[in-house]
Amino acid sequence: MDIVLDEKESRILGCLIEKEITTPEYYPLSLNSLMNACNQKSNRDPVVSYDEADVEQGLDSLQKKGFARMTHTAGSRVPKYLHTILDRFDFSRQEIAILCELMLRGSQTVGELRTRAERMYSFQNLEEVEKTLRGLMEQDPAMTAKLPRETGRKECRYVHLFLENPGAERTPHGLSDEHRESQLPASERILRLEEETARLRDELEELKQAFTHFKSQF
Repeated sequence: MDIVLDEKESRILGCLIEKEITTPEYYPLSLNSLMNACNQKSNRDPVVSYDEADVEQGLDSLQKKGFARMTHTAGSRVPKYLHTILDRFDFSRQEIAILCELMLRGSQTVGELRTRAERMYSFQNLEEVEKTLRGLMEQDPAMTAKLPRETGRKECRYVHLFLENPGAERTPHGLSDEHRESQLPASERILRLEEETARLRDELEELKQAFTHFKSQF
């Protein structure tokens, strides 16, 4: 892809997209609100600590690349900022939710994306997430990519391709899933258990449907 973002630009763009969907009453965002959104401890990986100068620099770059712009709203004395990604790309609600989540938390599995994107779009099942990812990968240029499965990992992970170094991991390679999970906070381990439960529930439902179809043949 010709358009390349660094990690700070990706975080800022992801925050603008997220807040437009989840809290439209507070959107567009002031510089201070956007800084706080970038530095959130929830739904962010990694957790960062940007100051206003960092965010201003990222916004300036995003505006030059055509992904954000400044606006003034009635009753506000400070400028506000909004994303313009949908002026450039015709993404569906499913696609923009997936891209936003990848911008905010980096590479993720299908199950993680389904659970974490829930606040922006409610995917019916894992198959809908996979279909959305395939659609993004088949665009020209491709918007997402499937990473090779790593040793010790159970599932493949996906990345967005706006980032200058997609797929770069911040955790040591070669560690098993069990070892990684033992280092996670309790809230993250609970989230992963919920994701696994959702995946198993989907598989059970598919088996029930297949069995019902099988019985109907006799």
